[in-house]
Amino acid sequence: MRTWNTVRAVALAGVATLALAACGSGTSGGGGAGQAAPGGKAYAGPVGAGEGALSVLAWPGYAENGSTDPKIDWVTPFEKNTGCKVTVKTFATSAEAVQLFASGGYDVVSASGDASLRLVYGDRVQPVNTGLVPNYADLYAGLKNKPWNSVGSTNYGIPHGRGANLLLYSKKDNPTAPDSWAGMFDKSAAKGKVSPYDDAIYIADAAVYLMATKPELAIKNPYALDQKQFDAALALLKQQVPMVSEYWSDVVRQAQDLASGSTSQSQGWQLTANLANANKEVVGAVKPKEGATGWSDTWMVKKGTAHVNCAYKWLDWIVSPKVNAQIAEYFGEAPANPKSCALTVNKNHCAQYHADDEAFWKDVYYWTTPTKNCVDGRKNTNCVPYDQWVRSWSQLRSS
Repeated sequence: MRTWNTVRAVALAGVATLALAACGSGTSGGGGAGQAAPGGKAYAGPVGAGEGALSVLAWPGYAENGSTDPKIDWVTPFEKNTGCKVTVKTFATSAEAVQLFASGGYDVVSASGDASLRLVYGDRVQPVNTGLVPNYADLYAGLKNKPWNSVGSTNYGIPHGRGANLLLYSKKDNPTAPDSWAGMFDKSAAKGKVSPYDDAIYIADAAVYLMATKPELAIKNPYALDQKQFDAALALLKQQVPMVSEYWSDVVRQAQDLASGSTSQSQGWQLTANLANANKEVVGAVKPKEGATGWSDTWMVKKGTAHVNCAYKWLDWIVSPKVNAQIAEYFGEAPANPKSCALTVNKNHCAQYHADDEAFWKDVYYWTTPTKNCVDGRKNTNCVPYDQWVRSWSQLRSS
């Protein structure tokens, strides 16, 4: 996903598509109210001696053991502290993560919001007893009990970081910094110069723009779209097609295109702007006035895992102040634990990624899996589920 070293490693490995995290606004409550919580009961504890092994399925950069860079290693200290021998498998997309986790060979997974509810309702993960994760108490309240990590009052995982999907722009093409997504969607804009994210979840970005510009649609949550709202978002994306230079999936190439000016505006990450500006400040990044989508990944535990004690030790380790700081800085995100901000090498890291700025996150709508039961709480209508988002996106991209 998102850091200097990770980007280089991922690029060299040929991993092109890197997905982000979860949904609902930063202020919304847990999703799926009134629905039964799958997965059985959470582990009662107490957490005892580890079982000696733990199989981790993770985004690149989330479980580093020194094999990518000898200096980047928080897995080996975990093994020494707990006696849990860790094996790590990385994945390139949320779809791959869901498929791999379904194979049954993994104990924990770092799930993005477009995967987490699929794992919950696929009965692949168990509820998590947050009382058995001591560092959970310190995490930002804005990441707890949200639609991408909870169902009703049942928690399914531990959040470990967050980021916003920003408007990235070429300063040469945009001498006046834009403050709106209009340049990405307005058909009067220059053709062939915008670069949207190449994934079905990008439909939510169109919905965020419509929330502000078409209030009559009454969209309250960009991942809870009834058929009329969904059709409006698709219509906006079809209008955008002639403006598109490329639908991006590779952050390295995206950064190069923005730096060269072949892309004027794009949706992406602060990390991408940092990469583009490595030699000279040529790309700007802003959260537009309409708000933005975003991500907060969640560590989840396999239902019925034989290594439950090692799993809980890992959950607590990953959000401990020092380790959470290492991950956030290496990966390129805001940490989940505010105590991490004093421990980053770059003392401006948390300011750059808005870790302590809760006001920044109020109009960031974190990725989640759209479901038929509307995650905005509506009970008098059905919302368009994720499989239809995928089909519609595929049709749009092939048209």
